[in-house]
Amino acid sequence: MSSQYDQETADKLAVAEALYDYAASIDLRDAGLMASVLTDSAASDFRPAAAKAGFEYPVLQGRDTIVQALMTSLSRVDTTHSVNNPRVTLEGDKAVLDALVEAQHVLKTDHSRSYLMKNRYDVKLVRQGETWRIQHIVVDNVWRTGDPAVLAGI
Repeated sequence: MSSQYDQETADKLAVAEALYDYAASIDLRDAGLMASVLTDSAASDFRPAAAKAGFEYPVLQGRDTIVQALMTSLSRVDTTHSVNNPRVTLEGDKAVLDALVEAQHVLKTDHSRSYLMKNRYDVKLVRQGETWRIQHIVVDNVWRTGDPAVLAGI
């Protein structure tokens, strides 16, 4: 194997791992982990998925804003995110990743109420030093089932 192939494979894995860590940070409520995979100027656009669930959600701009908003908005909900079929395209120090993410949301106070979503994540990443970080995420919904009010923790 050539070293170019080895580096490409390592980069693709590192890009996918950034999304795995992002998903894990939501489930673990780990603000430090989430911050570590986002650029300072990251943007998170959940509007397409939110619209299909029947509510509006603003584009979140900046790492601190994203971390604070997600840690706060999901504080009343237990979640599990499963990342599937990650596909990575590399262009130098930039990468594009698309993946399917199944996200289960269950009210902490009433586990009989839930909302399950299968979302498509379109993610742009940049290499910063040796680390791949998320620069922009767009989340669109493929299908959903359950009670969308659970997303608001009510």
